[in-house]
Amino acid sequence: MEQLAVGKRNAVVITSDHTRPVPSRIILPQILERLRKGNPDIQITILVATGLHRPTNTRELAEKFGEKIFSEERIVLHDAKDAEQLRFAGTLPSGGVLSVNRLVSEADLVVAEGFIEPHFFAGFSGGRKAILPGVASAEAIMVNHCAEFIAHPNARTGNLAGNPIHKDMLAAARMAKLAFIVNVILDEKKQIVHAVAGDADVAHRKGCGELMEHCGVTVPPADIVVTSNGGYPLDQNFYQSVKGLTAGEAACREGGVIIMVSACNDGTGGDFFYKMLANASTPQELLAQILRVPRTQTQYDQWQVQIMARVLCKCRVILVTRDFDHALARQMHVTPVSTLAEAMELADKWLGKNAKIAVIPDGVSIVCNPTGESKG
Repeated sequence: MEQLAVGKRNAVVITSDHTRPVPSRIILPQILERLRKGNPDIQITILVATGLHRPTNTRELAEKFGEKIFSEERIVLHDAKDAEQLRFAGTLPSGGVLSVNRLVSEADLVVAEGFIEPHFFAGFSGGRKAILPGVASAEAIMVNHCAEFIAHPNARTGNLAGNPIHKDMLAAARMAKLAFIVNVILDEKKQIVHAVAGDADVAHRKGCGELMEHCGVTVPPADIVVTSNGGYPLDQNFYQSVKGLTAGEAACREGGVIIMVSACNDGTGGDFFYKMLANASTPQELLAQILRVPRTQTQYDQWQVQIMARVLCKCRVILVTRDFDHALARQMHVTPVSTLAEAMELADKWLGKNAKIAVIPDGVSIVCNPTGESKG
């Protein structure tokens, strides 16, 4: 990384926002040190890749970066809907127009930190996702997350090969000239157990391969699957909890029950997400409606609604939460309870006492498939 900084006037370091447990307090100081070792005069901006999430607040920034970086470094929040922040970068394989944060397009050097975990439609997080959706325009994100791509059989957890969403993301990283990444793999305690650094594609794939050695599992179809979103920060709302539900979907038989344990203390996670589900007569009707939406007319959070509807078409969902309004949960076609014991009692009532049960402690961190291996 030091060599990359030589002769560069400025650099942008892209970092994840408050919804990701990236250990920036550990990674960022080393990135900054190495950039300045290669070029003491280089001007560095830390760009928070919010994608389409809400802005990270000052308390969250200070907690994420630590007081020294928070108070001494230039930190900018990306806004995917602010046209003045964006610059054209190219046309994606999907046909979508890619615009990225102008700080990225104007930078002499672009690097990114992140972490790699299974992702429910991009295959894996990390790497190229720093650009798309991280610092891309809302329009580019919408096309990349279109109904056609979400429904594609290769757009699944742990798969990169033939995945149209990954293809778009990788192209975006190249167009934005993402030169270097530092990505880590975390254990269940959110501690670093492995790290990769280098080319945004090569290093990322190496990290994905390493991760699959630990998270690829074979789970025989179960009647009842108990899972979670891995705790804070990904269990803050119901929107994010859809990710863990897809692990349950992969492991559950048709007509089975998924029990999702998730705090959801921050509510639904989005008005569109809530209203689309709440206003639908049935998940089947909602899924059919979304699948008719063209690529260029994708609506914000449509993809999450689509995946949630897909899960509900296959299984009944019980949500274990004390913090999320149970009335809202019912409107979204899930059954809320306050304890796991209540959930198990209800599932037994629906399916009988002899039901086969699978337990996936962290549905965000594993890949369920017939072989336990990645296709990518």
